[in-house]
Amino acid sequence: MHTKNIRRIITKQLKKSFPNWKKMTRKSKKELTKQIMMEVLDNYDYSQTLDIPIEELIGVEDQAPSAEIRSLPEMASYIENFHSDNLFHFDTLKKPYPEIVDPELQFVDQLIDNQIINSLIAPDGYSAVHRDIQPYQLFRMELLKIIKYPEISYRKFCSDEYFGRERKQNRRFVRLPLNTKHQADHTELCHFRRGLNFKQLMNVLVYFLHHFYKSGCLESAVIHGVDSSELPSEINYPLCTIQVKGKKIRMYSDPDCDCGKRRNKRDKSYYVIGYRLHTLTAINPSTGHSFPLVSLIGAANHHDSLFLKPLIKLAQTLGIDIKLITADQAYCAGP
Repeated sequence: MHTKNIRRIITKQLKKSFPNWKKMTRKSKKELTKQIMMEVLDNYDYSQTLDIPIEELIGVEDQAPSAEIRSLPEMASYIENFHSDNLFHFDTLKKPYPEIVDPELQFVDQLIDNQIINSLIAPDGYSAVHRDIQPYQLFRMELLKIIKYPEISYRKFCSDEYFGRERKQNRRFVRLPLNTKHQADHTELCHFRRGLNFKQLMNVLVYFLHHFYKSGCLESAVIHGVDSSELPSEINYPLCTIQVKGKKIRMYSDPDCDCGKRRNKRDKSYYVIGYRLHTLTAINPSTGHSFPLVSLIGAANHHDSLFLKPLIKLAQTLGIDIKLITADQAYCAGP
């Protein structure tokens, strides 16, 4: 646990001391990382008793439940009462747009209430009259890119090739006017994506989970499953490596990722550098289908069992009723 704590302290100091870390050169990162690692090791007290929450030790403290995240019952009440002060609820009266011919986009378009999404993701001090592009439109652009154009860059996506006046389906889905060339710049979309915090993302997730449960797909789903998937990083060489009591601590250009062992796979190496995504799924025993509900992401070096309780705690905070969980041996055994 001391090696995990040492790495946690190093990562925390790097983020605090160098907010422009991503823009620095690899050479500068390497020198600064080595300097901070030596300072932390020189001042570290190995005799101390570690009383650190598991969420902080494995680096998911910013993914912990909070009072600002609505539960499923709270979201149901919020949606039901959101338009109560309005004389007319135009989203309820709207008909499918004829320009949107793709069935998947039609489904998503009817699922989204623009005003509610705006209220869930709008930044502090948001004023609609001072914006040409609203948060819900940027959110729709993100969905459109994920669904239809995941392989292209943001710069290419925010161009006439995908949002010109002749691309009526895309413009209508994003709620851009059809009679102008007005569209969002790629920098605006990138800043929007990076600016979303965990609270906002979770509230949007609960919004969709509310509709998912309401659809009746999970009426007979009394079993939940937990599993992980690897998310490799593009950079495979550490900036600096030190050995503490027989264990190596590696720091990479991305301070949050780390090197961990992967399960035996014939076509892949024994180690993976990056992250693991730990996901809770609902299993329908009558069909055998499983549906992902909520996830936590952590460095690849942490043992799977460390994520089970934080993941269950987050799911219960959202109001997900968990009675029985199935998982592989990695989540049951200790690290």
